[in-house]
Amino acid sequence: MTFPLTAYIEAAMELAHYDKLEDGTFAGEVPKLKGVVAFGRSLRACENELRSTLEDWILVGLRLGHKLPVLSGIDLNTLRNGRMATN
Repeated sequence: MTFPLTAYIEAAMELAHYDKLEDGTFAGEVPKLKGVVAFGRSLRACENELRSTLEDWILVGLRLGHKLPVLSGIDLNTLRNGRMATN
């Protein structure tokens, strides 16, 4: 059983783009999610930081009532108590 939040994070991470910068460090972003950007000394560190940034971005967005983009058919805007709302 996969929870919607976990599936959303995995779907977002599949959309991530990484670039190696001139100084040898890495930058990562999820283009569909404005503001989800991270940096790291290695690709792995950048990926870990991006995942952490994404998790924070989602939690803040949900807490503040922001409409989050639907990814791979997953709509976190319908979450109630950590589960998809059923009408």
